[in-house]
Amino acid sequence: MKAGLVVDDGFIYEEEKHLTVLKTCLFFANDGFTAYDCKGELVFRVDSYGPDMRDRGELVLMDAHGRCLLTVRKKRPSLHQRWEGYLGEGTDGQKPIFSVRRSSIIGRSGMTVEVYGNPGEEYQIEGSFANRSCSIFNAEKQAVADIRRKVDASTRVMLGKDVFSLCLKPGFDGAFAMGLVLVLDQISGVDYVEDGIDQVHPAAEDQ
Repeated sequence: MKAGLVVDDGFIYEEEKHLTVLKTCLFFANDGFTAYDCKGELVFRVDSYGPDMRDRGELVLMDAHGRCLLTVRKKRPSLHQRWEGYLGEGTDGQKPIFSVRRSSIIGRSGMTVEVYGNPGEEYQIEGSFANRSCSIFNAEKQAVADIRRKVDASTRVMLGKDVFSLCLKPGFDGAFAMGLVLVLDQISGVDYVEDGIDQVHPAAEDQ
């Protein structure tokens, strides 16, 4: 697969990588997202994701040690909701490296990711992030990452939407993918109140 935008090459893997992403409560300070690998080790985190940070229209992705990797910021003013990504803390005067907006292609309801400085590099996000079922495709129509509902392996019960899987294809930067997850979460405007009913994964019913 052709290499794409790199936020941090430390999160590019030679083999397919599966991360478990946990979204924490929205109503308190220091909540947000955490992402873990298959060994349960922390890979990414987003703190201070409470109401005050949302009002600012800015989120910062960090590694397990608190190092700022990427800042995503809502572009203002904008006729359509558009977010832009900046390396590190995204200081004043720094140019964005990518933008995300709703697709303008007729008949397509997904998102378009434009990479600045490389006109030939573009991504389409198709599916429903609200339902945790979407994929990120590069310009060659290859899936570079997938977001899916997570199923508990022992009970075969589908977990709530606050826990989901992020599958990274070889060569695609995980930090970039997590930045897109943050933007999708903001644009989708999902209601995260769960109804308390566990759901059984359809594939598990036949096992």
